[in-house]
Amino acid sequence: MKHPMTQVPASISPPPAARGTTTMADVAVMAGVSLKSVSRVINQEPHISAKLKARVEAAIAALDYVPDTAARSLAGARSFMLGVLFDNPSPNYTMAIVSGIYAACLQAKHHLRFDNLDTKAPDDDVIAQLERILRHSKVDGLVLTPPITDKAIVLEYLESRRIPLVRITPVLDPDRTSMVWMDNVAAGAAIADYFWARGHRRFGIATGPTEHGDADLRRAGFVDRLRERDPDIVISEAAGAYLFETGIAAGHALLGAKPHPTAIFATNDDSAAGVMVAARQLGLSVPEDVSVCGFDDSWVAKSVWPYLTTIRQPIEDMARAAAQILLDRGNAGATQFRQLDFALIERDSVADIS
Repeated sequence: MKHPMTQVPASISPPPAARGTTTMADVAVMAGVSLKSVSRVINQEPHISAKLKARVEAAIAALDYVPDTAARSLAGARSFMLGVLFDNPSPNYTMAIVSGIYAACLQAKHHLRFDNLDTKAPDDDVIAQLERILRHSKVDGLVLTPPITDKAIVLEYLESRRIPLVRITPVLDPDRTSMVWMDNVAAGAAIADYFWARGHRRFGIATGPTEHGDADLRRAGFVDRLRERDPDIVISEAAGAYLFETGIAAGHALLGAKPHPTAIFATNDDSAAGVMVAARQLGLSVPEDVSVCGFDDSWVAKSVWPYLTTIRQPIEDMARAAAQILLDRGNAGATQFRQLDFALIERDSVADIS
């Protein structure tokens, strides 16, 4: 028997005493639908009509009803929690990822758990870490960040547990799971083109961690584009490792040469800031003596002087998109691929060669 589909006036408000004690049954009565229909809307199940969803949500808002997460979990064998795994030395990247996923979880009334995973440990230790993480919290899905995205033992273990996954910017087996990515190769090439157009012909690069596939792609895009322009070009390289301190060491290695590069690409903003400090320590001025370009457009880019020219990587947007794939119950189990755009942000750390 169908319940009457009466419209819920937007102005309806329950008596003050009812707030905080409202039940799902109250929502069903006000919306004029079954208790099961309310449960389906709250649990974001697939194939719910827009009309039904609107009626239930209007009743929820009118009654100021807050769903019981524990009850939701028991009813649907779901935890209403997403997890994200990190092994990234940059706190700026980590916080941007958390911010993006949290925004999606907040909107969907889910919790968020984030954990660090040491992927450089032996495989048995990596598995032990994963078991500890999953033993203490049941998650409805995991977002994997670089370099975990390309760690085969992690993928095999999580797939054996049938845990839904979305990877951010994977390099290996990109079709294996759902993923969100941006074109790191094209971004590296864009920096090479930008330096070249400004007249630079002596180049250096502060590379990222060797285990990070995205760092390799940025380097490849930069180096290959320059070699397209001049097959005999010499490009100096030093390990920046995505860290401020290592960026300083890389800057000293690159700028201590004679003649030193006039343009340096650091594969993230933290190491770019380190290169700029090294330049000052060596008595060089940015951008008059050496131009510097970073990657990410994190808060670091505008905390240094001069402000850093950099690639804006849509970190928060990629994280939010990854979470939304996991939260999309209508496409549960379907492999999804989403590419987001980057942008070159011109500031003050690059000058023309006269």
